[in-house]
Amino acid sequence: MFGINGPEFFLLLIIGVLVIGPQRLPEYTQKLANLVKEVRRMASGAREQIKEEVGIDIDDVDWKKYDPRQYDPRRIIKEALLDDDSKPVSAGAPAAVAAVSGAAAVAADAAPRRPERVLQSLPPGEAAPFDTEAT
Repeated sequence: MFGINGPEFFLLLIIGVLVIGPQRLPEYTQKLANLVKEVRRMASGAREQIKEEVGIDIDDVDWKKYDPRQYDPRRIIKEALLDDDSKPVSAGAPAAVAAVSGAAAVAADAAPRRPERVLQSLPPGEAAPFDTEAT
């Protein structure tokens, strides 16, 4: 759990007994037990609170589905490009496609024009407007 194996834990336990001493050892053992119980109670309380607020059980959630490592942008783009587009989108799709293609033919005849750019210049000798609150 913390990277401590059996012999290391045993050594830490012996050092703890020597540092704390046999008189205070039961007191500190009881404090440690109370701390563990309190942490478990808080964890179960947090789990219950999440269950009440979200409405789902955390154990029932498929966490693999939400793992961002599974989303490879190259794979998603490749699947989208190789996806078969011959399937009709909806029942009214042929009429909508015909209307769009007819509009596209009309639009192709009339070349798109850019709006003309209008430049406004100040009269000679007039200072440009300056906003004192902007700086």
